[in-house]
Amino acid sequence: MIASDLDGTLLRNDGTLSPRTLRALRTAESAGAEVVLVTARPPRFVDRLAEAAGLAGTAVCSNGALVYDIGTRTVVSSRALPLATAQRVATALAAAVPEIGFALETGNQVLYEPAYRLRLSEDLDAELPVPSLADLWLTDVPVTKLLAWSDRLDADTLLAAAREGTGDEVQLTHSGGRGLLEISASGVTKAGTLSMLCAGRGIDAAEVIAFGDMPNDLTVLDWAGAGYAMGNAHPSVLAAIGTHTLSNEEDGVAHIIEQVFGGTA
Repeated sequence: MIASDLDGTLLRNDGTLSPRTLRALRTAESAGAEVVLVTARPPRFVDRLAEAAGLAGTAVCSNGALVYDIGTRTVVSSRALPLATAQRVATALAAAVPEIGFALETGNQVLYEPAYRLRLSEDLDAELPVPSLADLWLTDVPVTKLLAWSDRLDADTLLAAAREGTGDEVQLTHSGGRGLLEISASGVTKAGTLSMLCAGRGIDAAEVIAFGDMPNDLTVLDWAGAGYAMGNAHPSVLAAIGTHTLSNEEDGVAHIIEQVFGGTA
């Protein structure tokens, strides 16, 4: 199995999949390997990428909260963040970090309160404002992630602050977004969900080649038989993972796949 993150890993900085990388993925599939996308992104983003690049198969989305069948556009399994837990964590974070804003990712939409001023140009159609923070907790839609954003603190500083105040009640990580913290239900990680997926397919960790660039990828890179940090990876990832490849702009994923399965640049 090839398990790859998307942003900063499989995709170039402009969000596209290079012809070389696409050829490498096809080569791996022809050799019998399954390609699984393992991403912080929600299914709607995967759908757009699949349409543009002709991808199919399975994606682990929202940092492990969802398993998504790309071909049928259906969620195969999900692990929601309890709304009461999200509210407790948000209350603790708001007390520790002034002017922090919050949003809820549902997989289909992002519900955000006024203090959450982060906007993603590629996701504007899915962003839905609510009048106040209190209104955020009235949703009856299952939540995949609580998003916490600060325009004063970088993601690493925000992550450290959150760990002091939330304990083990939730899973905390970030994927490089500016001042953006991603909060999932306790125990929800990319690796945890990918390992369950592999177990159902009879695939051992030793048979998995994984790629990633951000702290939310560390669990997968540690778990996989061969985990590669991208050349452009976060410093903590480069320090923790001993095997590195080229950057995403240099088609680092394709570089390794070509070595393992053959093919040319």
